[in-house]
Amino acid sequence: MDLLQNRGKNDLLRGRYRLLELVGQGGMGAVYKATDEFLGRNVAIKIFRATAIDPADVRRQEDEVNILASLNHHSLVTLLDAAVDRSDPAEPHIYLVMELIEGDDLRRKLVSGPLPVRQIAQLTYDLAEGLEYMHERGVVHRDVKPANVLLVDYNGDDSRTRAKLTDFGVALLADEARNTADGSATGSAHYMSPEQAQGNPVGPPSDVYALGLVLLECFTSHLAFPGSAVPSALARLMNDPEIPDGVPEEWAQLITAMTARAPEDRPLVPDLVRALRQLIIDADGRHRFDLRAGAADADDEDGRMNAVRRYDLLDTPPDGTFDRITALAARIFDVPIALVSVVDHDRIWFKSKHGLSVDHIDRDAGLCASAILDNEPWVVTDARIDPRALANPLVAGEMGLQFYAGVPLRTRDGYNLGTLCVIDQEPRQFSESETASLEDLAAMVMNELELRLDSRQALLEHLALQD
Repeated sequence: MDLLQNRGKNDLLRGRYRLLELVGQGGMGAVYKATDEFLGRNVAIKIFRATAIDPADVRRQEDEVNILASLNHHSLVTLLDAAVDRSDPAEPHIYLVMELIEGDDLRRKLVSGPLPVRQIAQLTYDLAEGLEYMHERGVVHRDVKPANVLLVDYNGDDSRTRAKLTDFGVALLADEARNTADGSATGSAHYMSPEQAQGNPVGPPSDVYALGLVLLECFTSHLAFPGSAVPSALARLMNDPEIPDGVPEEWAQLITAMTARAPEDRPLVPDLVRALRQLIIDADGRHRFDLRAGAADADDEDGRMNAVRRYDLLDTPPDGTFDRITALAARIFDVPIALVSVVDHDRIWFKSKHGLSVDHIDRDAGLCASAILDNEPWVVTDARIDPRALANPLVAGEMGLQFYAGVPLRTRDGYNLGTLCVIDQEPRQFSESETASLEDLAAMVMNELELRLDSRQALLEHLALQD
C-alpha cells in the first residue's frame, strides 16, 4: 500500500516529516522523498511494511533501528532518525530517516559497462571502510549490492566518485542468529553468500562475500550468478564465481578470496581495508596494481612523492617566507588557522602553520590528503553535515574543525605536493572571490618553491661546469 495516498500530503509522520513522493519500493517497504518540517530540508524515508513486523517484537526492532541510526560514517548514507509510527496502533510502521542523495546508484552506472580499474579500487575502498565501521559496532548489512551503493560526485567531473552504502532494511546485530519470521533467508538472491542462501546465521564474512561479487561485477558489468532467485542462490552453493581472464591477476586473487564458499576462508574486513588503501596510495611498491590506467599524472602517487622529494620539502626547518603567507591568509579570511601542508605517504607535514602548534598529523585523518586528489579548490563549509568530513576525527574530536578550504600546491609537471588551506572551528560560507584569493596565495607559495628549485638546479649546473 502506498502510504502517501493513504495518509495524504497534509499528514506529518510523527508530526515532523511530510511525505512528498514515492521513489522506490521493495519487498520490505517503500522509500519516500520527504521534507523535515523542523529543519527545512529534504530527506529520504524508508517505511517498513506493517506485515513485516511482529507486534510482540516491535520494541526489540525499535532498539535495533536506533542502533542503526547511531551509525555515522562517510561511506554510509547518514541515518538521521529512526522510530516506530504508531498513528495506527493495529499496524505500527518502523521507519528510517536518511540523508537524501539524488544521483546514480552503482547498478545504473554498470549498465554503461565496466568501470576503470582505479575507480573500482576507490569505490571498493569506500565500501570496505563503511563495512568495517558497521562491523566494529556489531552490525551486519546483509544486503550489499550495486543498487544499494549510491554514487556521489562532489566535484562534478567524475575525478573522484565516492560510494555510500544505503538500505539497512535487513541489517541485523552481528550476534543475533536470526532470519525472517518464516525462517527464510533475507537479502538479494544475486549477491547472497552461501550461508545466507542456506538460511544459516550470517556475520561479517557474508558482507565480504557480497562485496566480492559487487567488485567482480564492476570489472565485467555482468551478474556472477544470473537467473531467477532460487537457481541463482543455489548456484553459489556448488560453484565459485567465474572470473574472466581480463580481470588483472591480483584483483582476481582478491575476488577469489572474498568469495570463498567457507566464511572462515574469506579475508577480514580490516585486512581488506588496509590492502585497498595500500593499492590506492601505492607508496612502498608492495602489492602493486595498475591503478593508474588512464589517470592523470596527479594520480601517480610514486611520481607525486618523487616531486615532494625533488622540491626538498621534508625534514626541513620552518620557513619564514611561508609563515608570512599563512599569517596573511589568516588575516584576509579572518580564520584562526592557516597552513602550508605537504602530504607525505603516511603523514601530513605543516611546512608553515599559523594558529596551530602541532607539526604533523596522520595522513588518513587529514582533509589535505583528500584535497590533493582534486585539481580544484576543496571547500567544506560545514563539516558537521558534509559527508566528506563529518566522520573525520578532526571534526568529531577535540579540535572541532567545522570549516576547511584548501587549494592544491600544483607543480609545473602536474603533481600536487600539498595545500595552502584555511581552517575554522565555526561553519562559514566561502565566496568565489575568496576562493580566487586563496588560489592566488597558493600560487605565491608555488612560485617561491619553483624559484628555489630553479636556483638549486642552476647552482648544481654551475658546480658541474667548474669541475
